Amino acid sequence: MPIRAYGLFWRAHEVDWSPGRGNRDRFRLLGRAGLNRPGLQVADFRDQRGLYVLYGEYGPYYVGLTRKVGIGNRLKNHRSDIHRGKWDRFSWFGFRRVLKRPDRSGLQPLAGLATVEMGNQNEIIGDMEALLIAALGCPSNLNKMSFRQAREWTQVRDEEAEAYLEKLAR
Repeated sequence: MPIRAYGLFWRAHEVDWSPGRGNRDRFRLLGRAGLNRPGLQVADFRDQRGLYVLYGEYGPYYVGLTRKVGIGNRLKNHRSDIHRGKWDRFSWFGFRRVLKRPDRSGLQPLAGLATVEMGNQNEIIGDMEALLIAALGCPSNLNKMSFRQAREWTQVRDEEAEAYLEKLAR
């Protein structure tokens, strides 16, 4: 299971799902790695493909996957479908890796979906264990959680977005 990037326990209220007239489908699902330049990287994970977990008051509420539609749009749809009001946090596990070279806006773009080879079964089992530990937030297992090829991305809260984008522009 080639998890390449992931975000844990992001808060739904920290995403601007409706950025205004003419931008209806241009909301961002920003994540960051690092805090300051030169190591700061920011990516928009709205078009990431993979798995996600919605969390409500009592822990995991719903697990979903995305194949053709990005995680961002699936999450946005869940804000108005039968899951509305039943979740306030989410974790995501993406199969598209983040490219090293930023685009013109300074954001790190996502690569296309790679073809998947199963690979070593012990590595795959380890990635599956890491996914479950991370998604369920098992405190006694967290020190054992590691994906072979994935990097964790921290949510960029809506109120922080412009500050991080300014740091990239410098």
